[in-house]
Amino acid sequence: MSEVDPLAGGAASKASAPLSVGREAPGLGRGLTLALVCAALVGVAAVLYVMVAAIAKPGSADGLQALASGAMSKLKIVETPNPPPSTAFVDATGRPLSLAAFRGKVVVLNLWATWCPPCRKEMPTLARLQAAYAGKPLAVVAVSLDTAAETDAAKTFIAQYPPLAFYHDAKFNFVTDLKPTPAGFPTTIIFDRSGQERAIMSGEADWASPEARAVIDRLSEQ
Repeated sequence: MSEVDPLAGGAASKASAPLSVGREAPGLGRGLTLALVCAALVGVAAVLYVMVAAIAKPGSADGLQALASGAMSKLKIVETPNPPPSTAFVDATGRPLSLAAFRGKVVVLNLWATWCPPCRKEMPTLARLQAAYAGKPLAVVAVSLDTAAETDAAKTFIAQYPPLAFYHDAKFNFVTDLKPTPAGFPTTIIFDRSGQERAIMSGEADWASPEARAVIDRLSEQ
C-alpha cells in the first residue's frame, strides 16, 4: 500500500487553490465593470441635475446673484421671472400707459413720493443712471405715488433731475397690482428687455454706482 505523503497532499491542495481563484475571477471582473458603469451614470446624472437646476433658476444662471454686492447688496434676485402688471399709470400729460410701452428695454421701475426722504435722496443717482445710458436700451421709470393734490409738487421735484420723466399713480392702482405689493418706499424693480421681472431693491440705493451699472449691463446683454 502506498503511503500518503502529507507534504504531497498539502502541495496538491495549494496547487488547486489558484484554479479555484481562476474560476471566480470572471465574476469579480463583471462586478467591477458594473460598479464602474454605475458610478459613471451617477456622475452624468449629477451633471444633468446641475444643468437643469441652472435653467430652472435664471437669476442665478445669468450671474445676477454674484452682482448683488456693494451698493447692490440688498438686491433680491427673482428666481422665477414674473411678467409686469398690465395696469396703467399716467405720464405728465395724464396719458395712461403701462410697462409694455417700454418693451425691448431694461426697465428700472422706481416707486417714490415727495414725502419719502430716502426716495428724494436716491433720485439724483437714478437721473445719473439714465443719463449714462442715453441712446441705449434702458428706461428709468420713476412713478410718483403722491396724491392728486400733490401732483404739482411731485412734478416740480422730478424736474430737477433730467432726463427723468414724470409718471404718476395717484390712486395706487398700478402699485397694488405688483406682486408682491411693495411694503415700503422707495422700491425699485428691474425688468429685462422681454418685460420679465428680474430683481427687486427695497429701500434707498446708489443707482449711479458701478455695481448698479453691472446689473444693467448684464441684463442688456440678454
